[in-house]
Amino acid sequence: MLAFLRLVVFGFLILSVIYVVVSFWSRATRRRKLEREWEVTGRPGDKETYMTEGMEQYDRSLRRKLIVLIYVVPVVAIAAIIYVTNFM
Repeated sequence: MLAFLRLVVFGFLILSVIYVVVSFWSRATRRRKLEREWEVTGRPGDKETYMTEGMEQYDRSLRRKLIVLIYVVPVVAIAAIIYVTNFM
């Protein structure tokens, strides 16, 4: 039981670090693309407004929500391995 608890705690910590890194990387990538779009399209309007609206769209996007799978996929995989190993 202690080994399982250790697996859960360290797994959660490692997955949290990976989640934060991927989340920051994805936001930075989107911000860079928005800056490039703003320059290529002839600089329509205020840059800060353009960036704010673009990041709000990103916050509502499917891509941002899919990052949560960083927690789901490993947990499901480990649960399946434990089930198959013990009960089949």
